[in-house]
Amino acid sequence: MVILGIDPGLAIVGYGVVECKGNKYKALDYGCITTDSKILFPERLKIIYDELSSIIDKYNPQDMAVEELFFNKNVKTAIKVGQARGVEVLAGVNKGLGIYEYTPLQIKQSVTGYGRADKRQVQDMVKLLLNLKEIPKPDDTADALAVAICHSSCLRLKDMFKMK
Repeated sequence: MVILGIDPGLAIVGYGVVECKGNKYKALDYGCITTDSKILFPERLKIIYDELSSIIDKYNPQDMAVEELFFNKNVKTAIKVGQARGVEVLAGVNKGLGIYEYTPLQIKQSVTGYGRADKRQVQDMVKLLLNLKEIPKPDDTADALAVAICHSSCLRLKDMFKMK
């Protein structure tokens, strides 16, 4: 199965395409979609949509796993990032992908075994699980790969409980 993991954003959208076979993972591609703050907001959304659609067309994932947003302070930023996240999910829905959402706690628990793991622990596990030479940069990329790994783990657990 091929999974597209997304770390949602507006300025930076992290993505990771992971092929999963059993408990083995292979990173097919990962990186960031970036938009310049000087570009009009609707145009930034279009850039995100178009680039994400191209990634989906290239790798043909079955599912898209997206990190849920958490904002504490800046409501204006939260609304814009929420709109961008909606566009990211729309790109997946329009391409027929299953859409799954995970909290940061679920992602950390799944990837490291500890829901309160720090960012570095998650990055180290992503590197280890995907057999990468170095931790993917920027952080948004490693986070997107972690989301894809989390989804794969959740699917495996679901299958295990179905079999019993």
